[in-house]
Amino acid sequence: MKDILPDLCDIYPEQLQIAEPIFSSYGQRQCFYGEVVTVSCFEDNSRVRELVSEDGKGKVMVVDGGGSKRRALLGDMLAEKAAANGWEGFVIYGAVRDVAAQSGMNVGIHALCAQPMATEKRGLGDVGKTVHFAGMTIAPGDYVYCDLNGIAVSKQPLALP
Repeated sequence: MKDILPDLCDIYPEQLQIAEPIFSSYGQRQCFYGEVVTVSCFEDNSRVRELVSEDGKGKVMVVDGGGSKRRALLGDMLAEKAAANGWEGFVIYGAVRDVAAQSGMNVGIHALCAQPMATEKRGLGDVGKTVHFAGMTIAPGDYVYCDLNGIAVSKQPLALP
């Protein structure tokens, strides 16, 4: 495991947005980073389900769930599919479930909390829109960096220390 955020903050302080410290780490990968793919959804993970089936190498799915803690936007089956398809990780402004199983999967997961209730699948949500949460504005194609110190976003890829 590696602490990358403190060094990135020292090297690139003007280029980073830092998330409010409201997230917890749930995946096996505690340090992960990549190009942002955004999803906007509220208590419906239909778009997340679609995206985890795609090649995610070098990408992090940033999910704006409106901060809802009532329904989990990611469970063990979707996390396992994401890991198999090369996704680096997830930043979820919402809840996750199956956290014991996810802790052993080779994917990074930062989310607000655990919640055992699944979502309703209504086919709702948007992919590829700019999202706003935790004091940040995140656009598709931005770069996100996560470790146990928090979450940072930049407009371009940064050289890791």
